[in-house]
Amino acid sequence: MPILTTRRIALGGALALPFVRTASAQTTLEWVAGSVGGGWYTMAAGLSSLIREENADIQIRVVPGGGLANPTRINNGQSQIGWGIDAFSASAVQGAEPYSAKHEKIRCLGTGYSPTEHLLLRHTGAGPDDMRSILTQRGLKIGAPQRSSTDEMTLQRILRFLGTSPDKIRAEGGRYLNGSYSDVGAAYNDGQVDYVYVALAKPAALMTEIAQGRRGGRLTAFPDDIRKHLIDQYAYAEGTLEKSDYPALLDGAIPVTLMDSVIVVNETVPNEIVQKITATLIKNQGQRLATIHPSMAGWTPAKAVNYRGVPFHPGAAAAFRAAGFNPPA
Repeated sequence: MPILTTRRIALGGALALPFVRTASAQTTLEWVAGSVGGGWYTMAAGLSSLIREENADIQIRVVPGGGLANPTRINNGQSQIGWGIDAFSASAVQGAEPYSAKHEKIRCLGTGYSPTEHLLLRHTGAGPDDMRSILTQRGLKIGAPQRSSTDEMTLQRILRFLGTSPDKIRAEGGRYLNGSYSDVGAAYNDGQVDYVYVALAKPAALMTEIAQGRRGGRLTAFPDDIRKHLIDQYAYAEGTLEKSDYPALLDGAIPVTLMDSVIVVNETVPNEIVQKITATLIKNQGQRLATIHPSMAGWTPAKAVNYRGVPFHPGAAAAFRAAGFNPPA
């Protein structure tokens, strides 16, 4: 859908243009988010309202979408702005798996908007306790979300790096179970699997439920080489889980891989519009963004400009520079 800018035009022409208000020049964008009721949708709706409050010439319509599909939708101009996952948006730019072609028309407003930790939960009975040994053991029984979810695709990338795969796990007598988060949690609690791999923002309800269940468990650190591989090859981020995040599942702080939310825009969105949107986010960092969604509380321009996976939109780069931060050239 193209960006629509109203001018003083005939009434008949105005009626033919969707999402356009008359009387003053206005730009209307479509923001593709996540599923209705989910975190991304809530954040997109809140940001759209904030942007509209401070920029009367910008209107934003929020529509549902998903992390894997959103970059393609924006690249094709079906939506002009939306959420993306840092690592998978980088893959879209490169035309790397799971994408079949380079996405050359997407730009970004940086990252850090909603960090999501990757979690490998292990049972505390017999068996290895480090990630490499866990994932390469014969007879591994592990549960993960549905195939082609960002969580599960990340697990497959780790398995490939370690020289294994879901097919190899099954061929060696193990179990590689896919399902919803609740399905995976139930399978773990029932002993159908001994390990769970998910990507969920803290505090994750699934982890809280498992911690309170009869089986319990421990969260596993991500080794340096695995974290580095995911960062270098796929543009993931990294972070730390503190014992206070999951007191019953951690004995101390552990390093983990992170996915984070990126705001992606089509390159054709005017510089002035993107600069205004970015400046509004910078101005309202902290408590105002946290009231929209708690996961946005820690967003800062300094974090946003560290992203290298998608080129910055010139309008966003101008806004960050005006605030004293330097995105990559």
